[in-house]
Amino acid sequence: MPNLIKKVQNTIFKNNLFERGAKIILAVSGGPDSVCLLDIFSHLQKKYSLELIVAHVNYNLRGSDSLKDEKFVQKLAEKYGMGIFVLHFNNVETRYSTSLRKRKQENISENNLRNIRYDFFEKLRTENNFDYIAVAHNANDQVETFLMRIIRGSGTNGLTAMKFKNNFLIRPLLSTSRIEILEYLKKNNLSHRTDRTNQENTFFRNKIRNNFIPFIEKNFNPRVKETIFDSLVSISEDSDFLEKTAQNNFKNLTIKKLEKLHPAILRRVIRKNIESLKGDTKDISANNIEEIIKIIKSTKNKIQVVILKGLKIIRKSDKIVISKL
Repeated sequence: MPNLIKKVQNTIFKNNLFERGAKIILAVSGGPDSVCLLDIFSHLQKKYSLELIVAHVNYNLRGSDSLKDEKFVQKLAEKYGMGIFVLHFNNVETRYSTSLRKRKQENISENNLRNIRYDFFEKLRTENNFDYIAVAHNANDQVETFLMRIIRGSGTNGLTAMKFKNNFLIRPLLSTSRIEILEYLKKNNLSHRTDRTNQENTFFRNKIRNNFIPFIEKNFNPRVKETIFDSLVSISEDSDFLEKTAQNNFKNLTIKKLEKLHPAILRRVIRKNIESLKGDTKDISANNIEEIIKIIKSTKNKIQVVILKGLKIIRKSDKIVISKL
């Protein structure tokens, strides 16, 4: 058994990614990472009694190359004896179609493409009663995401980057480097598709991968990817502790209770309450949180109100009440 398969098995066990007999959707683009994921899971399928299917997204953004990618993945699914589901650009919901058609004139955001594929994967999972969606993010992706979030601005929670397991989404290759993946493919004579747009610096991630990281490796630290990845383990553990502590202080927002909290916990408690109302905190900035903290710490006796992002935050007497407008 190749060493990388053993390494992935250890990752699965350590992070409790799935249970024996699980039904898993494998997201396969045809690139080296996803081909590696597919082959490894084909080796693990019998051992863990897994039910596996392949999911592929064809955005039709790269002309004939997109079709070749799709046909390549279809042949892979056939080779491994797995069913395959393909999402085509023309089948994408209308709210995405307008943005995608602008590809000829302007760049599509990475988030837009991500939303399309993950909506597809989740719909496929629920409609077919599957347990998990496995994606092929690796250690290099983890480092790139970390650097992107630092540059854009992020709190400690955001800097933990990607998790090995996030609800129904699992990342079995997250501790595996791209070099290890390419060596595995070469050793096992596995072909893959190459997305030429990965060499273009259109998307922010590509700029980080092709320009920023090589610059740091050349001028500061040739092992910067390994250094950052190791640091992320510690950051993730610290963030997990803070999140659990915040969860224990989630309810009953009395001023006396909130004033006693450490600022790191207080910010998380506020975000958790907002998330419980809005579903997420994507549009809530650090400044928004500070506005709420300001009225919590205020010494004024009058009722104070903060209106932001469709929410109403009221301080009245010894209570903070957060509600939708």
